Amino acid sequence: MKQSEVKELSVAELQEKLSETKKSYSDLKLAHAISPLENPIQLRGIRRTVARIATELTKRELQ
Repeated sequence: MKQSEVKELSVAELQEKLSETKKSYSDLKLAHAISPLENPIQLRGIRRTVARIATELTKRELQ
């Protein structure tokens, strides 16, 4: 998910997307701990998406 896509979402949608993304990240992380993922770069991408969404939420709270 790109930053431009994150900016278009509402606060409620961002919070929902954040919880979904965090859950998928924890699921992937657990799966990777059990047996290596075919594409471990997915973890980095999802972690960065979580950071983008959290940053946008914090920015909107401060405004």
